[in-house]
Amino acid sequence: MLSLEPTLQRKYEILQDRFLDLGSVVVAFSGGVDSTLVLKVAFDVLGPRAKAVTAISPTFPALEVEEVKRLSAAIGVPLQLVETDQLQIEAFVKNDATRCFHCKTDLYRLLSDLRDAMGFHTIVDGTNVDDLGEDRPGINAARQLGVRSPLVEAGFGKADIRELAKGLGLANWNKPAAACLSSRITRGLPITKTFLSRVEQAEAFLVAQGVTQVRVRLHGDLARIEIDPTHMSILTKEPLRSRLVEEFKKLGFQMVTLDLEGYRAGGGNQPQGDLKESGRGVSQFMESET
Repeated sequence: MLSLEPTLQRKYEILQDRFLDLGSVVVAFSGGVDSTLVLKVAFDVLGPRAKAVTAISPTFPALEVEEVKRLSAAIGVPLQLVETDQLQIEAFVKNDATRCFHCKTDLYRLLSDLRDAMGFHTIVDGTNVDDLGEDRPGINAARQLGVRSPLVEAGFGKADIRELAKGLGLANWNKPAAACLSSRITRGLPITKTFLSRVEQAEAFLVAQGVTQVRVRLHGDLARIEIDPTHMSILTKEPLRSRLVEEFKKLGFQMVTLDLEGYRAGGGNQPQGDLKESGRGVSQFMESET
């Protein structure tokens, strides 16, 4: 039997009641711990009246596609994959501060069509109360299109989510935070398939070396690596340092840098130009071409 401290137990009960009230839901499933918990509890309460849908696009890493398949199968929920392409949206490609709004508007309009076709009641996402204090234009898009956030409604923060996910046996309960690949491209640079592929392959290389919680921020031909500070020494040691430089240059980067401030949410929101002008927090420990 699941044993939770009283406050979390109450939140869990409220979450279950929310799904009972809704009756049927389409879960916007990204494979992160937040939406995985939403999917798990929704399925436990509603059974086949909970549907998992993942939108596949150039901004969604290929590794995450396999992850959503594994997670949904472990929960026992049939997964529907749908394709979309935000690169066809001019306002998204522009990559200004409203980028996420246009991305989420595209996603939730797509899910709204699926919801209506299935005769389901509501679209739900994995937003939690800790997200509300951040700059999240995507949340505004969700609200405008009637998307519900049951974790917010039940008072769940990130720590609550991880604790309950662990208690429910979810394999990704301690998974590092993730974001779409477009968040790696510094604001003001147009988002292209080439740039998205470049950062995806660069991050895949680092993950293969055992580095977790990683972002490769693209500033034109400069790569700015954000990782947990405890892992920084891994990248500076030979022969990995030289291999890393070689691999990144093959991908099209001309300069590879390590951000000494480390990984932080929203680290890609710095406008284009600011990095080279200030150079704050960046160590050019990897030699660039001249």
